[in-house]
Formats: sequence, structure tokens, C-alpha cells
Amino acid sequence: MRLKVVLVEPEIPQNTGNIGRLCVAAGASLVIVGPTGFIINDKRLKRSGMDYWKYLDFTFYPTFEEAWPNFDKENLFLFSPSGKTIYTQGNYSKESLLVFGKESTGLDKMLLKEFENKTYFIPMRKEARSLNLANSVAIVLYEALRQTEKW
Repeated sequence: MRLKVVLVEPEIPQNTGNIGRLCVAAGASLVIVGPTGFIINDKRLKRSGMDYWKYLDFTFYPTFEEAWPNFDKENLFLFSPSGKTIYTQGNYSKESLLVFGKESTGLDKMLLKEFENKTYFIPMRKEARSLNLANSVAIVLYEALRQTEKW
């Protein structure tokens, strides 16, 4: 089993490409849940992922409704600026699903409310509205790896 990064309705292909490359480097899987703001074979997506894309363990679901039954709800970690717990306090395992929302609005508010005890945040100064999605994934993924891997 390996950690999974789940992107729900990503909008920017370059972010998704960078996250794909990050997943390859970290040994994590990538799950993309549509609809996306781009087509999956977008050249900007491939370019930002460089030649790593062929090594990526990747799953695509066209809709959240199709993806949701495949997610282990016990191992969910949802990330949002409105999260209740700092990301370093997550008790990650190799079965963890690290779930991030789209760049413009994040995860659905109803989902965050339903799984309030599984929502986490990355601290930032109050002047900042949000971090870049690829940066957020990198921060959280490497904390999860720090907890689960022996380097």
C-alpha cells in the first residue's frame, strides 16, 4: 500500500503536472477526481510533469460520485484553510488519502462539515489567503512520508 494524493476538481494543469512529478519522487499514488479545468492529456499537464508521467501510479474518476465509494473513509485527511487541526498532528499511515480541493474554492463545504474531525490546515500568516496547491501537497505529503517511511 502507498500514500495517495487525491485532487478533487483541479483547475490548473501545471499544478497537477507538478503534483504528479512530486508523487513519483515520493512514491505516492495520484488520484484525480473530475471534472477538471483541463483535459487529462493537456500538453501543459505533461510538460510540468516532465517525463515522470509515465512512472506515475495514477487513477482518474470523472466525478466525485464515482470516486467516493472507492475511498477508505477511515483513512481520509482533508486539507483546507478552515481545517480544525494542524497538518503535523495528523497520524498518517501508508493507507492515508490526502485530499485537496480545487485551486479556486477548495473542498466542498458540506464534505468538510461531514468530516470535520478529519480536516487539517497548513498554518500561514493572516495576510495570505492560500498557498499554491502543488506547494500544499508537497508540505503535507512529506510530513506523511516522514511519519511512515524509514529513509
